[in-house]
Amino acid sequence: MKLKETVQTWLIRALNDPMVKILSKDSHLTLIQLETLLIDVLAENIAGTTLKYDQKARFRLTRGKISRGAFNRTLRQARENVARAIYTVLLLGYLGIFESTTLDSYLEVANKLQDYVEAYREVINKTGRDEHLKAINLMRQELERTLKVLSSSS
Repeated sequence: MKLKETVQTWLIRALNDPMVKILSKDSHLTLIQLETLLIDVLAENIAGTTLKYDQKARFRLTRGKISRGAFNRTLRQARENVARAIYTVLLLGYLGIFESTTLDSYLEVANKLQDYVEAYREVINKTGRDEHLKAINLMRQELERTLKVLSSSS
């Protein structure tokens, strides 16, 4: 399989992941920014070599050709949004808001999400995967419900 097809297959799988859909819906990133950021961060890992931005621009899932400049603008916007989200978390921590009980449910779901990711990574290398996959699926469903409740509450 060609590198472009490999990267795009990975992107489609990642962007269609139910957890990614739920989390990205209420994030500071547009889907295009998320896709661009994923390409920038992960395409070189898949390729095993350094890639230029015009090469990375060709990995986008859009049908039309994307210029290097458009790719770079979208990437800059994505990076700015990520930085702002991190500054928001740092600000809330500095002000002591994380000690507030109003954020407990968010911290709990963050811990559950970490458990989900670790369980998913473990099952990839194990035998008897069916039982583990069922457990992981139940974890994912619980996380999805919790995230939907959190995103719909005021």
